[in-house]
Amino acid sequence: MKSPREVSVDIKLIDIVDSMNLSRNVMKGLKLLLANEELQAAQDYANKVSIVRLGFNDHGPVHMRTVALNSVIMLDLLKKAGIKTSLEADECGNFEDSVLAVIISGMFHDLGMGMGRQDHELHSMILALPYIDNLLNEVYGDDLHKKTMLRALSLEGIRGHMGTISVSSIEAGIVQVADGCDMTKGRARIAMYTNSKTGHIHQYSANSIEEVNIIAGKEKPIRIDVNMSSEVGLFQVEEVLMTKIAGSTATSYIELYAKVRDEAEKRYL
Repeated sequence: MKSPREVSVDIKLIDIVDSMNLSRNVMKGLKLLLANEELQAAQDYANKVSIVRLGFNDHGPVHMRTVALNSVIMLDLLKKAGIKTSLEADECGNFEDSVLAVIISGMFHDLGMGMGRQDHELHSMILALPYIDNLLNEVYGDDLHKKTMLRALSLEGIRGHMGTISVSSIEAGIVQVADGCDMTKGRARIAMYTNSKTGHIHQYSANSIEEVNIIAGKEKPIRIDVNMSSEVGLFQVEEVLMTKIAGSTATSYIELYAKVRDEAEKRYL
């Protein structure tokens, strides 16, 4: 059974993909992922390990869906600004392929948390591969070019989401930033309650993030606004999000602002 928060993000994902007037392949792939009960179970277990056993914040179905959603929003903003994805620039795929790739990366990038925190991005790739192959067979049939290309691109997004490994595609760089953008207090609330005596800095800092908005920038295609209730949230901005943006292939397309309640906003990028 999906939680109300999961259903809410599902609806947002379907709505934005529908609004982009993409091919039926993207929507078909998205709906297959959202309806996959085995994937749901794997995401739930990864979250249980993350929160209960390890004391981290949410790394489960809501987070993975949110990263997919953030990725699609940013790709849409790049397209509206006339920026090509790597698949388009390399002339080996189209924008719609790029959208499906970042959705896949987002939906699988933290499955490896079910095996522990260390090297979880690499473990996520291993756990995700059978799902990805089945999905691409459903969506692209006998088109070997599309399937092999999107398998590699989707795995690159998973592999690079921590920002500790260099990526080469815009798509993977977007997933990396999208992951860093999911840092609001809702993501930390369960861990704060279940591990109240041993709170982690990620929990406390995320608990002060009121809102993260991804919108069109004035000088660059993407603007990220982070609104906080206290300055402890700056840990998330400076140590997590900034690190991921700095190592991303999409850095030059992003404006980043942070604001603590009624104080003046601070521009980082």
